[in-house]
Amino acid sequence: MGAIALSITMIGCKPSTQQFKIVQLTYGAYNHDLDNNDNFSPDGKWLAYDTRTATGGIGGSPSVERVNVESGKVERLFAIKDNHSWGPGAGAVSYHPTENRVIFIHGLAFCSEKNPYQQWKRTGTMVDDNHPNIPIFMDARDVTFPYTPGALRGGTHRHEWSKDGKWVGYTYNDAIMKAIEDSTGEKVNLRTVGVSTKLKPVIVDHSGEGENLSGEWYSVLVVRVVPNPAPGSDEISNAASDSWVGTGSYVEQDGKRQVARAFIGKVRSKNNQPVDELFVVDIPDSINQPGEFGPLEGTPTTFPMPPKGTLQQRLTFTAETAHPGCGGVVRSSSDGKWIAYLAADADGKQQIFIISPDGGSSRQVTDHPAGVQSCARWSPDNLSICYQSENSIVICKISDEPFEKRFQRITPITKEELSNIVWSSDGKTIAFNRPVKADGAKDAWKQIFVVRLK
Repeated sequence: MGAIALSITMIGCKPSTQQFKIVQLTYGAYNHDLDNNDNFSPDGKWLAYDTRTATGGIGGSPSVERVNVESGKVERLFAIKDNHSWGPGAGAVSYHPTENRVIFIHGLAFCSEKNPYQQWKRTGTMVDDNHPNIPIFMDARDVTFPYTPGALRGGTHRHEWSKDGKWVGYTYNDAIMKAIEDSTGEKVNLRTVGVSTKLKPVIVDHSGEGENLSGEWYSVLVVRVVPNPAPGSDEISNAASDSWVGTGSYVEQDGKRQVARAFIGKVRSKNNQPVDELFVVDIPDSINQPGEFGPLEGTPTTFPMPPKGTLQQRLTFTAETAHPGCGGVVRSSSDGKWIAYLAADADGKQQIFIISPDGGSSRQVTDHPAGVQSCARWSPDNLSICYQSENSIVICKISDEPFEKRFQRITPITKEELSNIVWSSDGKTIAFNRPVKADGAKDAWKQIFVVRLK
């Protein structure tokens, strides 16, 4: 393991020089992809990642591993024997907030070169640190009618535990709707958002040529999408880039705590142009009661529908402005007071904004002339965010001081692109990916680096 000490000029009222220790943790000739998840173990000693290939992506990832932040020791948590570029694949891993358990995407075991890993052919799988290679399948999958309440019919992705560990949220694509799209040509394979909780195991008839799976948790979709949103309405055709609000819930204006998930939804402007806006969906404590739009499990021609008590609300209204649209993986402060997202400033540069989950006016946090390349990760105390600008990692305070006094670069501006920034729960370490080409090597491999903070 190698360490690089860098002298960085800190941006502030009076520039000063401070040493930040940047350490390369991984060196193997394969990718070590953090994938913008919650990769730190609860004690901050390990970082989990996948080993996806350049050509196969997650389907080509044969294993999920972890690396020790202090020693650089690598351990394999889960491996698929004889994995191929077409799958099944295991990737996009996140750690439980309090338990030594990870969750990740697992492609369906029956896949082949002619029937490869797909967005609508995968499931969420858990593995405990002390029981590697023993999978616990979270979300049940049932693609044979009649479908099963509590099971889904496609593939879940980028799984994220709520901070209390009671929920898992994710994006989702539906295999039944994909089949309809293939047969009719109508765009109905729409991405949306779902959640699971350990209400009860969901047992499914394992027919369907190996496509069906039973799961340990109860799963539903919580966001309703439609193929053709009415122009100027709050209807959406896509939901993604989602995360929990607060620890999984936030305090409403009446003082009640509300379980909720924030996401980017694609609306249509009054001129019928697609625009990404920020939404939040309130989720009832009990998710096993059907709502007004149809059955939880869906029908042969419709999506699974959200449970009773689900409330989908739009927070931003940029569609008719000079620079419409929001983006980034949205992130909430752990106290649930603010949701951070990307949007254009008055000059059209991408900056980080924050807004209350109750709505109202948004607040511009960053003001980089070069713009911002990634959305925010919050510090544990909710006083600062970190993000990427000009291929460097920046920490910025949330305060009323002038921007020039609030931010500092903790890695230098470079031509080499970095990605997948993640902040440890104790606030002492920031990890990220950067491609590294060894001497004489043909390919650059995505390696993991950490920055030690005071």
